[in-house]
Amino acid sequence: MEDVLDLYEQPYDPSRPVACFDERPCQLIGDSIVPLPIEPGRTKKEHYEYIRNGTCCIFIAFEPRAGKRLAYVSERRTKVDYANFMKMLAENYPEAKSIALVQDNLNTHTAGSFYEALPPNEAFELAKKFEFHYTPKKGSWLNMAEIELSALSKQCLDRRIGSIRLLADEVRAWEKERNAIGATVRWQFNKDNARTKLQRHYINLKINVTEH
Repeated sequence: MEDVLDLYEQPYDPSRPVACFDERPCQLIGDSIVPLPIEPGRTKKEHYEYIRNGTCCIFIAFEPRAGKRLAYVSERRTKVDYANFMKMLAENYPEAKSIALVQDNLNTHTAGSFYEALPPNEAFELAKKFEFHYTPKKGSWLNMAEIELSALSKQCLDRRIGSIRLLADEVRAWEKERNAIGATVRWQFNKDNARTKLQRHYINLKINVTEH
């Protein structure tokens, strides 16, 4: 936990940006009957029946210090999909020597996934671009990308979207707007807060370390 919090406390360094990555599944829901359009004094009306058009996955990387994010809609969330997104992310930081990446411990979230999608030499070079920093078990709330995904859900995914193409268009528009205004997160929880408010977890950690 302190590893992640320490990253958040570091001053902004464009040669080593701190980015938070997360992903979420998304259902594609279409209308069984064309909705009635909005009219003066009347809201849009949707029929209660709908059509399930499968699922997809939304990847997002959020750099809070710069107020930048990169979002992408993928049909799946395999190792290959993860690697392809990380390649896109690296290409967005050509001047950076490395990217400190905060993410959870999902089994696809490793440099090994790069070798599933890219030639070995390219995978090796991409792996050198990243420093992986993992949130602890039950500590996904430490990942600021979760906050950004919550904003995406409220501002963009609060309605029926029936196709992956339409969803991708909506997510791109949302990303562009958020980047234009430099929307960011004011993170205030730090290492001192953790040591005070989560002291019992530190005690348990000390006991476990001593026992081993």
